[in-house]
Amino acid sequence: MTTYLFNTNIVLCALILGGMVFYVTFMAPLIFIKLPAPTAGEFIREVFPWYFLVFAVLTLLSAILLFIGAFQWQSAVMLICAVFFIFSRQWLMPKINDYRIAIQDGESDAKIKFKNFHRLSVAINYIQLIAIFIIFIAIIN
Repeated sequence: MTTYLFNTNIVLCALILGGMVFYVTFMAPLIFIKLPAPTAGEFIREVFPWYFLVFAVLTLLSAILLFIGAFQWQSAVMLICAVFFIFSRQWLMPKINDYRIAIQDGESDAKIKFKNFHRLSVAINYIQLIAIFIIFIAIIN
């Protein structure tokens, strides 16, 4: 991999990691601490699709750069992360939002479904974070 592409990918991976950590450890909790619950919920529902879109694009770009640089398994893992960002944005988040509305409408089984889908979303996000961290360590060594 040329030095330019290599350095670009290191910066890109660091940006992805930093952005993900910042969002899940600071932004999301602060939104719920500082804003009234209904406002916080609406705000999060507006922001998360952008979170997933931005990180889908960044991880896809990183996957391409890794592939060009002959980091095959790293590229494949980064591509899988991109696919899961898209999956979370296009399928998982709408489901979570639907169950949140169903809870407000008083549907009895919606709360359990909301919790399960929310847990799945959190688990996917943490797995992506760990995978991207492993890739970052692998390419700098």
